[in-house]
Amino acid sequence: MSVTLYYGSGSAYAWRVWLALEHKSVPHEVKVLSFSEGGHKTPEYTRLNPRQRVPTLVDGEFVIRESAAIMEYVEERWPEQPLFARELHLRATQRRMIREADNYVGEKVEHLFGEVFAPPERADAAKLAEAVAAVQAEIALWEPQIAGSYINGETVSAVDYTLYPHLAIIGRFQLRKPDAIPADIFSPKIGAWMERMKALPIMQKTWPPHWK
Repeated sequence: MSVTLYYGSGSAYAWRVWLALEHKSVPHEVKVLSFSEGGHKTPEYTRLNPRQRVPTLVDGEFVIRESAAIMEYVEERWPEQPLFARELHLRATQRRMIREADNYVGEKVEHLFGEVFAPPERADAAKLAEAVAAVQAEIALWEPQIAGSYINGETVSAVDYTLYPHLAIIGRFQLRKPDAIPADIFSPKIGAWMERMKALPIMQKTWPPHWK
């Protein structure tokens, strides 16, 4: 059966699903939807995902949306080269970390995005500084959780593939507002982990097209 991922360039949520498929060497097709052209709002896509968001995964006749749910599906559908630990407590911890990455990191980064790309008439230096500080504080909470070369040890996992896309976009923010977003926004341990993640061949293969 054919596998198709509906993806939006720069979406942290869509990116992690692409990484999961590549991690497991699942043959698949990636269909890039243009947000600016309304590709996620067409009748054809809306039939697959009534919320008009990315990602959506189509596996034969089966359609699933919401990135965290897709990651769980991919793990169970193609169990080789696992994304989650086999040990119960570590697997539960990984699921908790994924939700924290989405609920806290993702939320704060999206808020920072809104301040960085605010139109001139709405630009507010104080609010931008607050958003930067909130992201830094959240990053600091992750520093002690890194247990090895990757977050859960020496093997890359679903947690790495979830957190990294949320943070990688900050590099784009720094290009836009170099004076407002410090070069050392990432703590040393997080910065070193991000360099290891970026160097993975899988990361280079899936790098958002419009970031290149």
